[in-house]
Amino acid sequence: MKVGIVGTGFVGSTTAYTLVMKGLGTEIVLIDKNTARAAAEASDIRHAIPFGHSVNIRQGDYPDLAGCSAVIVAAGKSRAAGQSRLELALENAAIFREVIPAIIEHSPCSVLIITTNPVDIMTHVATRIAVNLDVPTGLVVGTGTALDTARFRTLLGDFLDIDSSHVHAYVLGEHGDSEVMAWSLARVGGLSIGEVCAFLDKEFDDSLKKRINDDVRHAGRDIISGKGATYYGIGSILAHIIDVIIHDHRAILTVSTFVHDCEGVRDVTLSLPHILGGRGIIARLPLPLDAAERSELRKSAEILRKATDALSFS
Repeated sequence: MKVGIVGTGFVGSTTAYTLVMKGLGTEIVLIDKNTARAAAEASDIRHAIPFGHSVNIRQGDYPDLAGCSAVIVAAGKSRAAGQSRLELALENAAIFREVIPAIIEHSPCSVLIITTNPVDIMTHVATRIAVNLDVPTGLVVGTGTALDTARFRTLLGDFLDIDSSHVHAYVLGEHGDSEVMAWSLARVGGLSIGEVCAFLDKEFDDSLKKRINDDVRHAGRDIISGKGATYYGIGSILAHIIDVIIHDHRAILTVSTFVHDCEGVRDVTLSLPHILGGRGIIARLPLPLDAAERSELRKSAEILRKATDALSFS
């Protein structure tokens, strides 16, 4: 299986390394405007192959994406100090107007995995470009709140002293300040969080929810403050998504996709639990959220819709 990665900064290169260590795919093509950077990353990762898995990794150009099962789009600029999210989106949208058509020209059937920030807006932009080139919306998938969901489950697992892989909980909406922690749906062993806390004699109240909500919402900011960028968590999420696609696992992930309606907000791109497989999005799962969570999700959708309207990509 062949995988392409466009953009070989921290996220793109970390993802490539993770794919090699996990043995996901047989060929990885790295593309970057800075061809020397892409070639150097490929060479450096290739030296780790004896300690990972045999994968052909190389620097390439867009024609080399032919036959890819999936292409990760990590190209774009990072947010500068004092720059608004909309300003960043405008800059990266201009980059996408070149990158996305080039990918589709040479690999029209591949699943596009968008991770460039602001990820929901950029996934919306990529989807609109793809649709204009006759690519189905289900083939464009953003990482969305998949990482936030992992953080939510990790923090709940830490609090409960239970392996986080056995915690089932979702973060919905925007990958950003308006994201929604779906507490009403969180389960451990079939029990709600309140029920499992009562069983384990742990206090479950609004202060706990606020602390975990804040920790999830601000995790990326805190990491960036300490080391300048986040890449291990998102690199692992991207590798997992690649695993799901190339093996058609039919996994349930909170990925960002275009939906025609979310709580009454039309034509918006945001994260909800979807079944993801080898050909992209298979189905969107309905969620029995409580009234407060539905209201929060609607607000998140409205924020994203307003942002994409400002880009003239509605």
